[in-house]
Amino acid sequence: MEEWEVAASLGLTQVEENASAPLVNRSCEHLECYMVLIAAEKTAIGSICFLAGPITLLENALILGLIVATASLRHHPSYLFIGNLALADVFASCFFTTSFLDFHLFRRSDSPTAYLFKLGGVTMAFTNSVGSLLLTALDRYLCIHWPSSYKVLLTRRRALLGLLSLWSATVFISSLPLMGWTCPTGLASPCSRLFPYISRGYLACWTSFILVLLALILGAYVLILWKAHRHEASMSILQGAARAGHVRMRMDIRLARTFSLIMLTLVGCWLPALSFMLADVAVVLTRTQQRAFAFCSTLCLLNSAINPLLYALRCRELRLALLHQLKVLSQAARCQKATAVNLDPRPRSTENYSTIEMPRSTQFCSVLETMDKQ
Repeated sequence: MEEWEVAASLGLTQVEENASAPLVNRSCEHLECYMVLIAAEKTAIGSICFLAGPITLLENALILGLIVATASLRHHPSYLFIGNLALADVFASCFFTTSFLDFHLFRRSDSPTAYLFKLGGVTMAFTNSVGSLLLTALDRYLCIHWPSSYKVLLTRRRALLGLLSLWSATVFISSLPLMGWTCPTGLASPCSRLFPYISRGYLACWTSFILVLLALILGAYVLILWKAHRHEASMSILQGAARAGHVRMRMDIRLARTFSLIMLTLVGCWLPALSFMLADVAVVLTRTQQRAFAFCSTLCLLNSAINPLLYALRCRELRLALLHQLKVLSQAARCQKATAVNLDPRPRSTENYSTIEMPRSTQFCSVLETMDKQ
């Protein structure tokens, strides 16, 4: 009798499991099992994306435009890396904001190919952004460790070759899911609970790759700080102790502040999201953890918004180029306004017409037009 009850209970359990399996598949048929945000969370994340997305786009587009418009900057290897960082962050602001809002707020369930194509764009942009940070760190490492042979070691041709290699690697890595490294829809064991159609194996490889890049970036800046400290310490022996000690303190503090900002930005913006990705590979995440990851992923977009302030606008040459472009635009605006006033068809009184002098801005515009004709 007991054996029959055990067999009946086992059979009932199997029936219940079989009955529940189609429900899980139906819930994931249109990717609803990944759309875990509630109404308040949608409002909060939507506000973050609608605010940070356009700001990130405008900042990086400004930096990219300055580098392209200034000949002395676009031929320098260091600014090629910064320009590539700005280009990657422009892509990140566009791809991440549109795809994230489209999926989590508007609950659009695309086909597997369309979803993987959008996710590949986000992956390519963020991977290229971190790779550009590594190239910038290596550029500064070469500049401070081998200052005499820096221009020989890092030529413009080698910088372009490095950027080409970076883009080739990021496009290949982001295209792996489209090439077939996927898993079926659902919350089964090989599939990620954070990204539809993404295998845990691919997620583990990409996360490890990003962690290696971040470790290399931090290691490069630690070596830069160590080298600068040794250099200032040797200079204090050759020069006066009081004056050299004051200069060394200023140099060390400045570099330490820069390094601290870079470290805090990278760790604070990337470590939370990468931690959830590693946890997704090892354990089964709950819906609460899935919602927490959605918030943490917006920090990666915040990193792209901070990059122009941290890497580009702290450079004196870029600030001077920005001031020069603003001055040129203001002069062009004054010329246009003066020309519009000069071509005003409204009649003027004859007694005051002879006393009117041409504005200096109009004279300046006429000189420019004469120079252009010559």
